[in-house]
Parts: sequence; structure tokens; C-alpha cells
Amino acid sequence: MLPPSTDPPSPQARNPLHGLTLEAIVTALEAHYGWAGLGERIPLRCFTSDPSVASSLKFLRKTPWAREKVEGLYLFMLRDAKRATVPSRRV
Repeated sequence: MLPPSTDPPSPQARNPLHGLTLEAIVTALEAHYGWAGLGERIPLRCFTSDPSVASSLKFLRKTPWAREKVEGLYLFMLRDAKRATVPSRRV
């Protein structure tokens, strides 16, 4: 039997963005909302004018405030999807 681990828990253990690349986030958002829907939710030219994953990544890597908005929308999408799959318990 192994002794219990004495390593402290990882500070990223409950971070849903941990291990995800920005490319994976943008790709998932585009697949879920489409470029038009993404541009409506976050009005950035990289989503509305000739959008592509490459141009979006180039802009988002240089612009921290825009990246935060994209990450926030991704987290919202995850919560929304989770709510849709978990049946509500009414008593």
C-alpha cells in the first residue's frame, strides 16, 4: 500500500481552462456559435470581418482584454451546456 500523497493540491485543479489552448477555445466557440454568433456576442473585427481561427488567435494573443472576454464566453458556454444536460430536480 502506498503512503498518502503529501503533495499540495494543484491551484489549477478546478480551473476549467487549465490545459486548454486558445486555439481549442476559439475552435469550440466557432463550432458552437458560428462566426456570426460569435461576432454578435463579442463584437471584434477578427470575428466579424473575414474571420478565421488564425486571425483571431493573432489578435487575441496580443490583446488581453479581448482574450478575457473569449475565455468568459467559453466558460459561459460550458455552464450553459452543463445546465442543458443535467435534468432539473423538482420536488
